[in-house]
Amino acid sequence: MDKAERTRQEITEAGYRCIARWGVSRSTMSDLAREAGMSRATLYRYFPGGREALINQVIKDAVARFFESLYEEVGESSSLEEVLERGLLSAHKAIENHDVLQSVLRNEPEALHPAMDEAVALVHEQMVAFLVPFLESYGVASGVTIPEAADFLARMLLSHMASPGRWDLADPGEVAKLVRGELLAGVRA
Repeated sequence: MDKAERTRQEITEAGYRCIARWGVSRSTMSDLAREAGMSRATLYRYFPGGREALINQVIKDAVARFFESLYEEVGESSSLEEVLERGLLSAHKAIENHDVLQSVLRNEPEALHPAMDEAVALVHEQMVAFLVPFLESYGVASGVTIPEAADFLARMLLSHMASPGRWDLADPGEVAKLVRGELLAGVRA
């Protein structure tokens, strides 16, 4: 990693700390600069879009870390069912236990709207990419393509993570019923 990438990463990490401390709406460029130990001009040099660009980068980095931990969690799975079950349980737990996300959702959900539009598209794209190798390894039903299956599963998983409905996503038995009875019904033979 070169100096510019390190500096950008330091600024992004400072942005995360500011959001954790003060929330999205109360984290100003002055706060972000102070936390990073840099001038506001330096922040604008690395994030010409200003505060919004920096907040978006903080969210993108958090999403990337989320998927890295998810890969670690499901990497040893022996079936597509196990990938989805372990992944959904892990994702639910990570979201429920993420202090910063829960604080923002509780105290200033409107602050996430601008960044969430872009983040949801990014999460969907990364989730599809995440699922494709597993679908290629474990197979799909005749007449279903890998991209269609990955897109469908990503949309359904995101939907259930955002609003689990009648499912208790902390209960492995419930998650197994959801995965095997609903999510994979149109994907697997």
